[in-house]
Amino acid sequence: MTEDTSAAGEDGVEEEVAARIRSDAFCETLGIELAVVEPGYAVTELVVTEDLLNFHGTPHGGAVYSVADAAFAAASNSRGDPAVALETNMSYLDAVDVGDRLTATAEETHVGGRTAEYEVEVTAEGDRVATFRGRVYLLDA
Repeated sequence: MTEDTSAAGEDGVEEEVAARIRSDAFCETLGIELAVVEPGYAVTELVVTEDLLNFHGTPHGGAVYSVADAAFAAASNSRGDPAVALETNMSYLDAVDVGDRLTATAEETHVGGRTAEYEVEVTAEGDRVATFRGRVYLLDA
């Protein structure tokens, strides 16, 4: 992920988490950027490029999934305690196009014991294109 020093909410733990997430080689390869990280909340962005097309010549669903997963990872690790995914689910609602800026917004919806749940909404130019739900295992809870 590329560094964006203007990201809101970064102080203390969030700053450390943001630095770790921005060093993710997979996200960097795709061009996913971390825009915001706060406790239980994160926003990631990805501009759809020709490099992200599938064999049909349309943007690959894996790119949409990846921007949502990156927001999920950032939000679930935003308190500084390590969290690992247990399960995820994605619903694709609309197509995206080359040039679209995808924005994934992840919000914590439940924390209980050793697990937490998150919902992520993915938009393209303001229109909702996918929803994502994920559950994590909190390693140090």
